[in-house]
Parts: sequence; C-alpha cells; structure tokens
Amino acid sequence: MGNPVVLVYSNRAEVRADIMAAIGRRPAPDVGRIDFLECDGVADVLFAIDSHIPSVVVLDGEAQPTGGIGISRQIHQESDDIPPVVLVVGRAADRWLATWAKADEVLVTPLDPVTTADTVAAVLRRRSALVTSTE
Repeated sequence: MGNPVVLVYSNRAEVRADIMAAIGRRPAPDVGRIDFLECDGVADVLFAIDSHIPSVVVLDGEAQPTGGIGISRQIHQESDDIPPVVLVVGRAADRWLATWAKADEVLVTPLDPVTTADTVAAVLRRRSALVTSTE
C-alpha cells in the first residue's frame, strides 16, 4: 500500500502551499511519509473523492468561488464513502460553520505547523484504525 494521500483544496496556490508546509511531508513518525494532491477546483475535489484517492481532505474555507465549508457539506450529503475532512477557516468564530459542514477537524489561520501536523496525523491514525477494523 502506498503513502497516504492528503488532498489540499484552495483556489489560491499560496494557500495550498501554506497548508502543505504546515502539514509537512511527515506529520508524525508513526504516520510516515504522505503525498499531496493539490486541487484548485471543486470538480477536481469531487472526482478525487469519487475515485477514492485521498486519505484525508483539507479544504480552504475561504476559497473562491466555492469555499471548503460548502464543499464539505456537499460531499457529506452526496457521498457514502468519504475520507475525513479538515477545514481551514479564517476565524475561530467560524468553527460552528465547520461543525455544520460536518468537518472532522477544524484549523484556524494563521496555521501553526505543530497543531496542523498533529491534527492531520491524528486524522490519519483514526482512518487507519477504522480501515483496519473493517478488514
């Protein structure tokens, strides 16, 4: 089995780069190396999820024209088998929107690399435990 794939969505390349830098290529020693899949459009995100490519989806809540909050809500309503979703929001006050969108975790900008890496690693661990328990 290959490395876990972390899908990072934002319409802005610099935001995707910031998110990937905060996560790092090895968010935790026990998780190992991860691969990133960058998406700048909703269609790419939906295709990747439908194709079961990402292990975790990290969505920019501030993306334009469609924000990650709306995408999270949509995939939770339309898909049966979705990976865990981490939403990156611009304000701590927006956490309730992330909860409404059924995100598994919420990160607030500016991203702290330790918190971001720990959050993604924890989500990957939970996903791995879930996949192992269903086999």
